[in-house]
Amino acid sequence: MLLEALGSVLLGLALSAAALRTLARRLPAPRSVLVGGVTGALFGAFLTHYALGPGHTTVPATFIGAVLVSAVVLSLLLRPAARTRRSPRRTPFSFPTG
Repeated sequence: MLLEALGSVLLGLALSAAALRTLARRLPAPRSVLVGGVTGALFGAFLTHYALGPGHTTVPATFIGAVLVSAVVLSLLLRPAARTRRSPRRTPFSFPTG
């Protein structure tokens, strides 16, 4: 169980770092992203381990659950993309002025 938790923390950190590297403009402060990724991974590992039961010691399944929940938590931190400025739309019946 301890190795699952440690592995989940490392996977959460790796996923958070990848998100910060690729989506830095759309995410809040890096500390929040790192904490959210690690917390999501730990919760995902706990949830998967609990759902599989104590008799099943499938570490890969626990890690998959940790990565999935961590990715969901990180996706909740994303802000909308900045919109590009476009010229106002013209209606078919508008006439040029000036």
